[in-house]
Amino acid sequence: MSRPEISSARRGRFLDRLHARLSVLSRPVTAFVSHPEPRTIGSFAKGRQLMVGNFLFAGSLVEAPGTSMWDIPMPDLRFEEELHGFAWLDDLAAVGDPAARDLAQQWLWDWIRRYGRGSGPGWVPDLAGRRLIRWINHAFFVLRAQGSEPSRAFYRSLAQQTIFLSRRWKGVAPGLPRFEALTGLIYAGLSLEGMEDLAEPAIKAFGRECAAQIDAQGGLPTRNPEELLEVFTLLTWAAAALHEAGRKAGRAHLEAIERIAPTLRTLRHADGGLARFHGGGKGLEGRLDHALAASGVKGRHSDGLAMGFARISAGRTSVIIDASRPPEGRASGNAHASTLAFELTSGRRPVVVNCGSGISFGPDWRRAGRATPSHSTLCLDGTSTGRIDPAKGQPMREWLVDGPKRVPIQISHASDGIRFEGGHDGYVRSYGLTHARLLEMTFDGRGMAGEDMLLALEDGDKRRFDKAMDAVKLRGIPYQIRFHLHPEADAEVDLGGAAISIALRSGEIWIFRHDGRAEMRLDASVYLEKNRLKPRATKQIVLSGRAMEYATRIRWSLSKAQETPVSIRDLARDDADASASDEQ
Repeated sequence: MSRPEISSARRGRFLDRLHARLSVLSRPVTAFVSHPEPRTIGSFAKGRQLMVGNFLFAGSLVEAPGTSMWDIPMPDLRFEEELHGFAWLDDLAAVGDPAARDLAQQWLWDWIRRYGRGSGPGWVPDLAGRRLIRWINHAFFVLRAQGSEPSRAFYRSLAQQTIFLSRRWKGVAPGLPRFEALTGLIYAGLSLEGMEDLAEPAIKAFGRECAAQIDAQGGLPTRNPEELLEVFTLLTWAAAALHEAGRKAGRAHLEAIERIAPTLRTLRHADGGLARFHGGGKGLEGRLDHALAASGVKGRHSDGLAMGFARISAGRTSVIIDASRPPEGRASGNAHASTLAFELTSGRRPVVVNCGSGISFGPDWRRAGRATPSHSTLCLDGTSTGRIDPAKGQPMREWLVDGPKRVPIQISHASDGIRFEGGHDGYVRSYGLTHARLLEMTFDGRGMAGEDMLLALEDGDKRRFDKAMDAVKLRGIPYQIRFHLHPEADAEVDLGGAAISIALRSGEIWIFRHDGRAEMRLDASVYLEKNRLKPRATKQIVLSGRAMEYATRIRWSLSKAQETPVSIRDLARDDADASASDEQ
C-alpha cells in the first residue's frame, strides 16, 4: 500500500471513529413504521455449532463453550469483523428455538453494552450496514420477551448506527462494501420511526452506484462471481423492501438486476454452484437460487462473455472459462492469474476445478491461490501470466501490470459440438510466446477435446523466443498444463500410464488422455474453501514438456467412460437438479 493510500485509510478510520461517537447524540427511535420480510438465509447446522461454543469464522475455529462471543480470543481481524457484522444472527434464527433466541439476545445486548457508544471494529460503514440488515430482519426474534429498558437500548442503538451510516457510507470502497452500507441505510430509513428522511438520499445513491459499478455485461470490476452474487442479493433485498414499503426501486437499480441475473446463470455450473475465480467461492448454499427467483428475471447469455467468462455446456456437463484480462486498478486486490483457466462440472459433481482462494489460510496461501499454477491452465516455467518470481515471493500486483493485455476469444459451433477458442499474450514480453487454447465439447456433453498451443506469432516475438532459448542453452522453455481435480473425484493412472481415470461419487468415470507429446503425471494438489480449518488434499493431472520451436501443440481429451449401476438413483437426482438449475 502506498503512502497516500495509507494516509487515506488512516483518515477514513479517524472519521469513522469520530462519527461513531457523534452518533450517540442522535435522537432515539421508539418503533418500527414498517418491517421488511426477513430474507437472509441462515444455516441450522452453523447455529447449532454456535450454541455449543464452536465459533468458526474466516477459516479459524475457537472452541469456547459457555463463553460470550465478545470474550473469546480473536485469531485475526477478519474473524473479528465477521462477528461484528452479525451475519451469524441468521444461523441462530434458523435454529429458532428458545435456547437459540436467548443466546442471540445475550450476545446482541452485550454488543450494545460494550460497543454501542461508538467503539470497537464494528463501526465501519459496510459492517454497520450488514449489522443493521440483520437487526431489522430479526427484530421480532430478538425483542420477544424483552422488557422496556432493553427495547429502548435496542432502538437507540439502531438510531445511532443509522445516523452513522448516513454520514459515512461514502467513506467505504465502491462495490460490495458500499452496497452493504447503502442497503442497511435503506432498510433503516424505510423501517424506523423518525428516520424516513434518510431513505430517499440513500435510494438515489444506491441507483448511482448501480449505474457506476454494474457494467453492460452485468458484472463487477473485480470479476469475482461470488461477490457479484452478494451484490445481486443486496439489490433484490433492497428492491423487495422498497416494494413492501409502497415505494418503487429506481430505474438504474432495476436495470442492474436485469443485467446481473443472466450473468449469474451463465456463471452457474450444472451442480448449482458458482465458478470459483478471482477470490470467489461457490456461494452460500441456496442463496443463488433464492436471489434469482426473487429477481423474476429469466434467461442467461446465449453467447459471448458474461463478466469476462465464457461458458460451453451440453447435456449434464458445464465448462466455464476465464476469457478476459485480470481485473485492474482498485479492483485487483483479490484478482487471480487465471486467464484461459477452466472448470468442468458433470451433473452435481465437480470434476476439474481451480484451487480457489487461500485468503482464509494466511498470506502465503493467499498468494499461492492467486498464482497461475493454482488454476487449470497452462503456465510457463512455473510462473504466473506475467513477470513474477514466485521464489522471491513478490506480490501479485506485478502480473497485473505486465500480464495479459490482449485476450481474443471466439465461441462457435463445431461439426459435433461447441467450440471455444481463446488466446492471451501474458508470456509474450518474457518469452515471445502466445498461449492459445481450443476446447470442443460434444453435443451430448459426454466428452471434451482440448488443444493448448504456444506460438511465436510475430518477428519480434520470435526474437524474444530465441533470446529465451539462448538463456537456457537451447534446452527449451518448460511448460506445465494443470488440471486440478475436486477432492471427491478419485483419480488414478490407468492403461499402463497412457490415461488417467477419474471416478466420481455419482458412479461416472471420466478418462483423461493426451497425444503423447508431453509427460503426464498425477501430482498432489489442494482445494481451498472458506470456513474450513485447513486446505483439502486433492490431486492434479499435469502435462509437462519444453517448448523447443516457434509452435508447440499439446492435445488432450476428457471423456465419460461409463456409469455404474449403483449410481442410477444419484444420476436421476443429478438430472433433476440440472433441469431445475436451467429453469431458475
